[in-house]
Amino acid sequence: MPSWIQEGPFALVYTFLFVVVFLRAQATYVIGRAVAAGALRSRWARYVEGPRVRRATDVIDRWGMPVIPLSFLTIGFQTAVNAGAGLLRIRWPRYTLAMIPGCVVWAAVYSVGGLAAFEAGVTLAAQSPWILAAVSLAVALVISGSVIVARRRRRRAEVVDAFAERASRSSSFDDERDAAGDEDPR
Repeated sequence: MPSWIQEGPFALVYTFLFVVVFLRAQATYVIGRAVAAGALRSRWARYVEGPRVRRATDVIDRWGMPVIPLSFLTIGFQTAVNAGAGLLRIRWPRYTLAMIPGCVVWAAVYSVGGLAAFEAGVTLAAQSPWILAAVSLAVALVISGSVIVARRRRRRAEVVDAFAERASRSSSFDDERDAAGDEDPR
């Protein structure tokens, strides 16, 4: 990283990084839109048609718009999500509103030394691989637990929706039978 970014005034560094990530994310989104519009024969097709972009598109489709700002907390997946949003043809204002919080957080993380955390991990691995393994395991457990809880909540919501739909269908059948003057055979 250039020294002026590491040693510069916070406001200048933050603004610079915000503009960089904003323009990069918008460019990736526009490339995704172009591919979706039929530009698959261009030189960009190989970058936005791979398995990572397909996975990102599936994740956006499954989890919705919160995936976009959350992707800015990852390395590598962020670009795939932005391209995936373009491939899905999410409306530009909606995408931009979802993207801005991610840009804000990304610029803050990197302007206060986000790469320092990575360097600390490398240093920790060199000094004590067991502590790094323990920290990595703890992070993996937290992420896994969050995914499990989210899936259970979604399943519960799907079951409740299915029961509600079934009840409304049953209720409408009863209403039709009552309107016809039929007796309840129960």
